[in-house]
Amino acid sequence: MPKKKVQSVMENLPGSDRVRIEHVDVLSDNWYVLRKYTYMYRRRDGTEQRQAREAYDRGNGAVILLHDKERGTILLTRQFRLPAFVSGHPDGMLLELPAGLLDDDDPTTAVRREAEEETGYRIKDVKEVLSCYMSPGAVTEQLHFFTAEYTPADRVGAGGGHLGEGEDIEVVEVTLQDALAMIDRGEIIDAKTIILIYHARLKEII
Repeated sequence: MPKKKVQSVMENLPGSDRVRIEHVDVLSDNWYVLRKYTYMYRRRDGTEQRQAREAYDRGNGAVILLHDKERGTILLTRQFRLPAFVSGHPDGMLLELPAGLLDDDDPTTAVRREAEEETGYRIKDVKEVLSCYMSPGAVTEQLHFFTAEYTPADRVGAGGGHLGEGEDIEVVEVTLQDALAMIDRGEIIDAKTIILIYHARLKEII
């Protein structure tokens, strides 16, 4: 398929005294958007260099650690991840915290929506603890990290995600100590999940 040139996005692109974007090509616009950017970059010694890099735009996202303080438990999900599978994971079934893209919602609304869709728990009060770029060398996504308390009474459905979107999500409840041991054993290898579990341990929120 020939590359599509996108001139209309140029006027909305950021700029700085060191970076001047000259051209944007859309390489793929299927599930999300892969763009190639050609730009002039002013190096630290003052010389300018033309560079080209690709960036995958899937929108921004949110992830949440749901914890039951009384029982010392957290909620994980298990689902198939194709990229992990094709890069060597034995079965592609990863343990993660509930997460998803913001779409047109603000981070708080989105993370509450994703928590209910994936786990079946309806959460009212959430706390954002940080936001960061997960893979800034290749992906534009900024991820918002949240925590919230839950109780068994907050469950309003089975969870499992959307069948129409191909989701087949298993809800897994474990203690925080078990989750930490699972990281040590290499059973939890998802970065966002590890970050929030260690945050919970460091801040002693459970």
